[in-house]
This record gives sequence, C-alpha cells and structure tokens, in this order.
Amino acid sequence: MSILVNKNTRLLVQGITGREGLFHTTEMVAYGTNVVAGVTPGKGGEWVLNGKIPVFDSVKLAKEATGANTSVVFVPARFTADAIFEAADAGIELIIAISEGVPVQDMMRVRSYLDQKDVRLVGPNCPGLLTPGEARVGIIPGNIAIPGNVGVVSRSGTLTYEVLYALKNLNMGVSTCVGIGGDPINGTNFIDALRMFEEDPQTEKVVLIGEIGGTDEEEAAKFIANHMSKPVAAFIAGQSAPPGKRMGHAGAIVQGGTGLAKDKIKALKDAGVKVAKHPEEIPTLF
Repeated sequence: MSILVNKNTRLLVQGITGREGLFHTTEMVAYGTNVVAGVTPGKGGEWVLNGKIPVFDSVKLAKEATGANTSVVFVPARFTADAIFEAADAGIELIIAISEGVPVQDMMRVRSYLDQKDVRLVGPNCPGLLTPGEARVGIIPGNIAIPGNVGVVSRSGTLTYEVLYALKNLNMGVSTCVGIGGDPINGTNFIDALRMFEEDPQTEKVVLIGEIGGTDEEEAAKFIANHMSKPVAAFIAGQSAPPGKRMGHAGAIVQGGTGLAKDKIKALKDAGVKVAKHPEEIPTLF
C-alpha cells in the first residue's frame, strides 16, 4: 500500500516539451513511473523520449487516449492556474503542481474551484510525491529513499531530501513521501496527508517537516492529538529566523507574533510528537 501514487498511477505531464518538463519526465520514466502522455498546446502529434510518449494538445485528449488519472504540472507560473483548471475539467483525479512563483490570487481562484470538485491538488511550489520502488512524480530524487513503513509529509523540498536520506542511511524505508509545498495557499495540507497515512495499513510511523510561518503545524498538532494512533516525529525549520523576514517560501514568514518556531514546537510536543533538533536526528526518535 501507499498513498496518492503507486505502480498503477497513469501519469501525464503538462509542459512535457519544456526544458524542465522533459528533463524530469526522463528521470521519472527511468525510475519506473508509468508516464503515459504529455500535453503541450500546439505540439499535439509529436512524441518525446525517442517515440515512447505521445504529446497531445489538451489534457482532455490525452486522458481520452491514454486513461491518465494523474497529472504533474511543469509550466511557467503565469500558466499554472489554467493548467490546473484544464486538468480538473478533464477529470484528472490527482494534480501535482511543481511550478513555483504562482500568484496568491491565482491560487485563491484555484482552491475555490477545486473545493467544488472531486479533485486533489498537491502544491504548487512543491517537490512532488515519491512512493519508493513504485512511482516518482515531480522532482524528488528517487535514489535517496527505500521502500518501507515511514510516511513523510513536508513543507520544505530540501529538508525532505535530507530526511529521506537520513532514514535510508539507517535502513529505514518510506511508504510515501508527500511534498505539500511552502506557499500560503496550496492544495493538500498537513492534516490531509496525516489522515491518509493514519488510514494506510503500510504506514506505521510518520515524519512531519514544518517551518515558520502560518499556523499549519499547530493545526496538525491538534489533529495528531485527537486522531492519530501512529507515532509522529517532526522537525521545524527556521528556529533562528528574524521576525518579519521571509525565509525561502512565501508562507515562511513570522508576522504579528504568529508562526514562531517555538510555538509550533510546543504545540507538537504537547500533542505527543517527538521534535528533532536537526533533520538527521529524526530517524532516531522512533
């Protein structure tokens, strides 16, 4: 078992003929992900990867021809909202938006629309999803994790990689890694992922990687205290960040006395979560 993606995922890539899209499609295919189609308007009828993957003008045509059920979005930020709308209207069940720099107003429109449909969005500005040994959707390196029973959910891309590698070095495998992204408005949040891990029989323990800004970690702590039976370990980035300064992600900013690392750490500890002082310590907390 896993959550969100596995060997049965039929993936299409929006923006497959662009530099980033083509590079990461090559990497995903090499990992064994079942990439069935690509979409670039105006380039329908072409093929990429030496004739292995067909390119379509629209997601609707790609889904009808290939049965794709998941999309990963590699398009410029100004086109990301339209790409998500197109995938949702075509009936794609899971959309992973890698693009960074998507305007907050665009994401407000996207969330308002997707909340009315049976579609799950991961991202934007996220590293994607990795179910080791089955599917790699996005930009998470496939060689830094092995299959296992630890679920990982993270707001930070780079820290995700550090934790996955630290787990691997101690021969601890991962069921699925979910990079939810660090933007103020995104699709899937901590609670969504925690709920799926709690319900997944393969996942026996969970790692949560948070950062300063917002109150998502505090809300996750409440959910863990009331609904999680599986052990959770966590790390909060930005403990030495100065108030009022944005640190990397649009959502990583402390304002008005909220979003402080110490408050997030306290909330998690009060919920029974073991909080690491540094990412490499996480595997030793279970």
